[in-house]
Amino acid sequence: MTEPVDSGRAVVIGLGLIGGSIALGLKEQGLRVSGLDVDHSRAEEALRLGMIDAIGDDLSAELVIVCVPAAAVVAIVGEVLATEDRSPQVIVTDVCGVKMPLSGAIHDVRFIGGHPMAGSEQLGLDGARADLFVGATWVLTPSPTTDATRYAKLSSIVSKLGAMPLALDAADHDRLVAVVSHVPHLLAATLMHRAVIGAASDGALLQLAAGGFRDMTRVAAGDPAIWPELCAANAVAITATLDQVIGDLHELRDMVSAGDRSGLERFLTASSTARRALPAKQELPKSLVLLKVVVTDRPGILADVTTVASDLQVNVVDLQIAHSVEGGAGVLQLTIDEVRSQDLRRALVERGYRCTLEALA
Repeated sequence: MTEPVDSGRAVVIGLGLIGGSIALGLKEQGLRVSGLDVDHSRAEEALRLGMIDAIGDDLSAELVIVCVPAAAVVAIVGEVLATEDRSPQVIVTDVCGVKMPLSGAIHDVRFIGGHPMAGSEQLGLDGARADLFVGATWVLTPSPTTDATRYAKLSSIVSKLGAMPLALDAADHDRLVAVVSHVPHLLAATLMHRAVIGAASDGALLQLAAGGFRDMTRVAAGDPAIWPELCAANAVAITATLDQVIGDLHELRDMVSAGDRSGLERFLTASSTARRALPAKQELPKSLVLLKVVVTDRPGILADVTTVASDLQVNVVDLQIAHSVEGGAGVLQLTIDEVRSQDLRRALVERGYRCTLEALA
């Protein structure tokens, strides 16, 4: 059971699988959640199912999460930020799988880009559930304009939804998700496309589609409507990754054609070893320490510190800011995995920060 967040109000814009699941998770944590959707009947259904408490905007809400298709995110986030009389403490975030378009278009201390790496083969509100994000990675993309207090609060909310927050630069995010999310979906769809064509002449083909094939093509059952927009938004990184995969496939084809058993075994062994080393699920570290980083009040420090942690694969479980009473400086307090804590401390010291590590009672 996660610790409930402070009582508050939130707005979820876009009530599909992700938006509905976020709404349920926030309600479970004690927030009053309002919801909007371009399809008003979907918003009414979410209200009937108890996923939201009210239909419409809530200018008093201190959290607004935009869960709309990629092509609409920039416009909707801009509208939210431009709305007058919104709470001065508001945090606006999104869940889009491509971050660079937002990073280039939105420069506002109230906005922090986000991307929960979670999903389901079930579509829409029927697949929504409060525990969808438990054990998932939830990327946050702080920038030089990111407000540290808002980042700390959003990171805490993400953690209390069961996810592990991970800070990444927007460009790095798009390059990496092309490899681990976008291209795998396209490859799964390609395998299914080839199987359907083959089944037209060999009816038994799909009956032979047992465990391995089903595992490899599982993601192809996801919502097809979102993918053309995601591919358009991340075309450069996806194209580069596809070119690399095509090169690998040509290499494999040549090995098979030439009967290169040793080459195939080396290739498959390396892949097998790497696959077995993948963590099954993100879990909270067993041993935690507190890293205190003295920071000055200048743009970009939060993004710098958190992305250094991500580069070193250091899990930041919680983040808080202690402001100096004199002003102009403060202390970032990062609760982190003890395993690589010394590596992070050294890296930050090398970048000119003053850091101390403390054991947690």
